[in-house]
Amino acid sequence: MSTNPRGSDGSLHATAGDRLVIQSLRGPARDAEILEVRHPDGTPPYTVRWSDTGHEALVYPGADAFVQHFNHQEASPTDATS
Repeated sequence: MSTNPRGSDGSLHATAGDRLVIQSLRGPARDAEILEVRHPDGTPPYTVRWSDTGHEALVYPGADAFVQHFNHQEASPTDATS
């Protein structure tokens, strides 16, 4: 997992399955799983599912947001027989 607050151009870039984190001075941090990325370059808006409520929403993240990137390689099937 890696955290990249902003790209060199100042924008966020994500892939479905990454985590969006919002750190606000007015309350606790919130995080959401990114379900859908609307642009091919990974920039917002994102469809997310908030971890605290389970609510799905379209989000245009502000300056207080960053993305945690995860390794999105598919796991290979395992053989359950011995």
